[in-house]
Amino acid sequence: MRNYLITSHGYFAAKILYRLEIIAGKNKNIKTIEAYTDGNKSIDGQIDSVIEKLDSSDELIIFTDLMGGSITNQLLKYTLRKNTYIVSGVNLPLLLDITLAETDIPASEVIEAAIENAREQILFVNKLIPPSND
Repeated sequence: MRNYLITSHGYFAAKILYRLEIIAGKNKNIKTIEAYTDGNKSIDGQIDSVIEKLDSSDELIIFTDLMGGSITNQLLKYTLRKNTYIVSGVNLPLLLDITLAETDIPASEVIEAAIENAREQILFVNKLIPPSND
């Protein structure tokens, strides 16, 4: 089974999950953890709680908000768990592609394709509009 965990500084994780659910509907395999909403406590206990509920063969794709941020750094040790993947710089197109992907496609392939697609959607839209001849 493929599971997802969206983590963030502050309330970003819950807010982006809300937007994901508007488009894609609810998915019981998606959880969120929001750090630093109650001071500077570690999120290790919350992560452990999520992982403890997984079967050893379950996949876990963890999304973080910021590469090099404290949350991503805290999560690095969890990549030692088999079938655990971390994707930083989460955005809505990335979440849609990964959470809606067929689970029979290997997670690493899904993640790589979704990252490429998300990059293609980050555009300076003004540059796409031809200049006016006014």
